[in-house]
Amino acid sequence: MSFDSLGLHEALSRAVADAGYSSATEVQAKAIPPALAGADLMVSSSTGSGKTASFILPALQRVLAARADNTQRREKGVVYGPRILVLCPTRELAMQVAKAATIYGRHVQGLRVATVVGGVPYPAQIKALRGPLDILISTPGRLLDHLQTGRAVLENVETLVLDEADRMLDMGFIDDIRTVADHLPVARQTLMYSATFAGSVGGLARSLLREPQRIDVASHTDTHEHIEQRLHWADDARHKNALLEHLLTERDLDQAVIFTSTQRDADWLADRLADMGHAVASLHGGMPQGRRNRVLQGLRSRHLRVLVATDVAARGIDVPSISHVINYGLPMKAEDYVHRIGRTGRAGRQGLAITLAERMDAGMIRRIQQFTTQDIPVATVAGLEPRQPAPKLFAPRPEGRPGARPGFGKKPFAPHRPGPRGAPARAGRAPR
Repeated sequence: MSFDSLGLHEALSRAVADAGYSSATEVQAKAIPPALAGADLMVSSSTGSGKTASFILPALQRVLAARADNTQRREKGVVYGPRILVLCPTRELAMQVAKAATIYGRHVQGLRVATVVGGVPYPAQIKALRGPLDILISTPGRLLDHLQTGRAVLENVETLVLDEADRMLDMGFIDDIRTVADHLPVARQTLMYSATFAGSVGGLARSLLREPQRIDVASHTDTHEHIEQRLHWADDARHKNALLEHLLTERDLDQAVIFTSTQRDADWLADRLADMGHAVASLHGGMPQGRRNRVLQGLRSRHLRVLVATDVAARGIDVPSISHVINYGLPMKAEDYVHRIGRTGRAGRQGLAITLAERMDAGMIRRIQQFTTQDIPVATVAGLEPRQPAPKLFAPRPEGRPGARPGFGKKPFAPHRPGPRGAPARAGRAPR
């Protein structure tokens, strides 16, 4: 569907064209018209599907409508707060949403966008909150800090967007979200984006949304047609490290994100790879925001070829040149596997997602395959074949069947000797 047929303001259509887009993705085509009409929405859409534009464009249209309405003129010197509030689980995702708002709002005269996230000094955020503001993008915890001190004014919010609501609940933000919502006008529009609306996420949706329209564009059973998946069984840590080293020397690897289970593993593995000569850095929630921003900029500018990251830190990374995702440590939850591999195969490009698993990981591999209702094809590397037979895994149960569950020759590293940081934790055995 063409963007011109969605009912967007001319300034927004021009910005979309400037960004190089002519056709709307499925989630944009389904979500933008009802969002423009003021409906509450519950949207499930896969990573890389264009979901950010599906709520940012209607938000910008609301800002433009307010500018055109003389009855909504705002007096100078009065703190009104934002018209649009977007809550995100991580700083990285908040920054990505803010960037999208700037790109699509480039022709909106005097557009004011602010981000309020943790790990950033308070003074600049306080200044932004007290000045003229159209769109505020924030993480729940930091916004709650500003609410408690009275610096955040939310009484004029017209649209609330909850991006990756399931992730925010996983991170323990449900009470913060409810508190923030209590400070918003009852007569507002709410757009909620989540991979699932089961359990507590569904309960939150029922309490915050009014007669919402349900839009389910992509689920965890999607085939990820732009992403090739492979599973390599490793006999032990030394074998897994040898496989990783081989993968990083392949010519078709442009940029790679390697996932570990813990922050400690991320730092340890990045140090090891740096010692081997790779342009690499780690990224995790325990790092100062300034350093995290520098790491992400290094990835986007291609100064870094390899990023070693934890699940939470990598959410929101949108770098089309990431050709490989390598699961060095398995995720804690099966659905995180889907979010991980979604870092590659973006913007219509082909990607490769490789999982390195030991026998102790067989249970998680089985859960991932049951969650996605897909097998991960097993592959081997010549000269690095496993000596042990592969664990037996039950085939994924197809949807619709009774009882089905809902679906989804080089020198190895030297063995790690415990130093100040110690050896890496076993995958999936320590908290992030």
